[in-house]
Amino acid sequence: MNPKKRALRVGAVFIGLLIIGGLLLMYKGNDAIQMGMEKKEGILTAEQVKMSFDSVNGRLVNLAVKEGDEVKAGDVVMELDSTDTDLAIEKLEAQIAQLDAQIRSTSGSQDTGDTESLSLPTIAQERASAANMSNDVDSLVQQRQALAVQLKQLQVSKERLTLRAPEDGKVIKVLAKEGEMISQNTPVILLESKRSYYDIYISEKQAQGLSEGDTITGTTVAGGKKVTGTIQLLTKAPEFADLKQSREKGQADLTAFQVRIFIDPKEGVAPGMTIGVKDSEFAKR
Repeated sequence: MNPKKRALRVGAVFIGLLIIGGLLLMYKGNDAIQMGMEKKEGILTAEQVKMSFDSVNGRLVNLAVKEGDEVKAGDVVMELDSTDTDLAIEKLEAQIAQLDAQIRSTSGSQDTGDTESLSLPTIAQERASAANMSNDVDSLVQQRQALAVQLKQLQVSKERLTLRAPEDGKVIKVLAKEGEMISQNTPVILLESKRSYYDIYISEKQAQGLSEGDTITGTTVAGGKKVTGTIQLLTKAPEFADLKQSREKGQADLTAFQVRIFIDPKEGVAPGMTIGVKDSEFAKR
């Protein structure tokens, strides 16, 4: 056979296979979500928490953890320099103590004593003086209350200079170094929590019997372990097929719903594993 004709024939066959394959993909709606609907499998993923200092800035003086460390809720992971805040707290505490002394002194001098031996003008003068002292005490008390509020605000700010783990987890990324200036609300640690979830996609018909809070049982692809979980998200997935082949498929078959399932902790089940849910799990609802 002429080499040129042979090349043309091979090329025609190749193009034909591409066209057939494309038609099959169109018929099946073979994108990621469509495949997810068919298999109903998801990769178990540990939820991640971005940790940051709440409404405070400062220099990082203590980095108490490193990447890979396991932490418990409440453990100290980072501390910012508290020198300026400590000095401000001491100053306010001294001012409050001074006001307390003035209040005690002024209150103690308000007693007019025995008025029987005093003349009427003198009694009136003593009472006027006592009234003025009472006003002075009220003013001092108000000043003290204002300083007490400032002191409480500073104490809260000092507490926020210490960053603690919000829950049990594993430090997977440290985004700051000792000596660096840290800005408020800027992520400094990425924590992998003990809460894990996987996503599956189901049809509109299957979604009708479900609601957030329902329990779903899945099975690990490796090992076949049963894993119970709770639906925390049930929402319409992004459009994936644009109603392709609507003559062969119904509207409900083309509408996908995303289901996010947080699992109950189970020994031997770890992030990265694939979990599948059988169609029978939805049929019984």
